[in-house]
Amino acid sequence: MPIKIFETVDSIIARDPAARHRLEVITCYPGLHAIALHRLNHFFWTLGLKWLARFLAHLARFFTGIEIHPGAKIGRRVFIDHGLGVVIGETTEIGDDCTIYQGVTLGGTSLYKGAKRHPTIGSKVVISAGAKVLGGFTVGDGARIGSNAVVLKEVPAGATAVGIPARIIKAELPSIANPSSQAQFSAYGITPEADDPMSLAMKSLIDVTLELEAKVQLLERAQSIKIDANSTDVTATEIEKDIHQLRDWLKN
Repeated sequence: MPIKIFETVDSIIARDPAARHRLEVITCYPGLHAIALHRLNHFFWTLGLKWLARFLAHLARFFTGIEIHPGAKIGRRVFIDHGLGVVIGETTEIGDDCTIYQGVTLGGTSLYKGAKRHPTIGSKVVISAGAKVLGGFTVGDGARIGSNAVVLKEVPAGATAVGIPARIIKAELPSIANPSSQAQFSAYGITPEADDPMSLAMKSLIDVTLELEAKVQLLERAQSIKIDANSTDVTATEIEKDIHQLRDWLKN
């Protein structure tokens, strides 16, 4: 466990520009404290000492402001930033190198005991402040969950989910030469040059409207030309009729 803590400290320094040195991270980061205490609580949980694990988890929540059920499975180098108000449910599984911000809930929607009620989070996922991930589905590796999003269904790997309920948005992600580079980490799950599906739908509606307006103008022009041609034909017919009447009058 000490090795996991040490590598978690280094990963926090890599992801948080406010972290100045290891001593500061070890002494002043409640997210690190919560993860370290959870490792111990989870150990007791797997041994069958469930009441002790729950009681120690309750104390850990009191001291850190972060509630992690001792039954949850958490990978390596997971960083809970700020952490206040984070809730992680019993059957939650979190992969390696994930970042979770304050106010996040990884909750369940099922009431059946023993069922997979909570989400499975892949590796290198960023879950931004206030997001709620509810249900026993999977969030794919490298996915990003936007602030205050309410995720109720599976999120594909590498996708970004925003809104209430959450919807998947397309993104133009910059190419990274070195996959282990710090630049790969996206604070608060911010995705550059991302198009929201609602804005894309509005753009499509505007394009269709402009196209329809152009067609209506063409139809109006064609109709006006036809009316002018019909008016000319009517006028010529009346003149010929008048000439015939004049000839008949002169003959008489």
